[in-house]
Amino acid sequence: MVYSKITFIAIVFGLLLVIPSSCGLKNKEAGGVLARVGQNYLYVEDVTPLLNKNLSEQDSATIVSNFINNWAAKQLLLDKARINLSEEKLAEFDALVNDYKADLYTRAYKDALVWKGTDSTISSSQLRSFYEKEKENYKLKERIVKLRFIQLPKQFLNKKKVSSSLKSFSSKDKIYLDSIAVQFSKMNFNDSLWIGASKVIKEIPPLNRDNENKYLNKSQFFELEDAKGLYLAMILEVRDVNDVAPLSYVEPTLRQVLLNRRKLEYARKLNAEIIDEAIKDKDFEIYGKSE
Repeated sequence: MVYSKITFIAIVFGLLLVIPSSCGLKNKEAGGVLARVGQNYLYVEDVTPLLNKNLSEQDSATIVSNFINNWAAKQLLLDKARINLSEEKLAEFDALVNDYKADLYTRAYKDALVWKGTDSTISSSQLRSFYEKEKENYKLKERIVKLRFIQLPKQFLNKKKVSSSLKSFSSKDKIYLDSIAVQFSKMNFNDSLWIGASKVIKEIPPLNRDNENKYLNKSQFFELEDAKGLYLAMILEVRDVNDVAPLSYVEPTLRQVLLNRRKLEYARKLNAEIIDEAIKDKDFEIYGKSE
């Protein structure tokens, strides 16, 4: 709900007593003028977006008062800066502002064109081909593992059966573990995913950087315990630091790299096409260029 102009002015009118009558408020009343600094005016519509139906009149008045004062201070400082800064410095800043404005406009327009024109589909074969060429650049910075694990409550009675099922993990074992899963504090049965050691340590607190070499080894089963419960884990595969990262582990990164390269290539092509079209339409000329 946006305040009507009458309601809004009623809220802030008391704040405007500091504005002298010479500011032209009466002449511009239809436009909803709130404040003036020199030839610059602040209007109702400039501050209306700051207000909403959830604010009390007192809060609304405070917000408007602060906004007016901040706006006035900025305008006054700007005026003094224009008077006191050298012409060279003002020209330098104006050039920077114009460059920044042009960059904002062109980047937004260009990004929209690139986003619309770039194919975001990356096939498995493209991904595999790129991985084979670049995999030496993707070395692991931490150990990663494939594992299954379960956290059991401290007083769990049938630990031996659960351990056996977690190790063998046959179809019958899966059915059994699923049937009692509500008794587990935590579990992970998706052993096709590579998981970083740091994440495993977070899930199994008794495991840490000092003992990970002892427990995070291929085909190893371990049991660890702390005050929160008993942790059972079966390690299936391991990749160590500086090993080449498996494709499945770096796939999201590779997809993003490929997509970024496509966008850069499309952007280069777009620049060339825009310039060629402008030259063809005689909208762009370079003077003094030898024929």
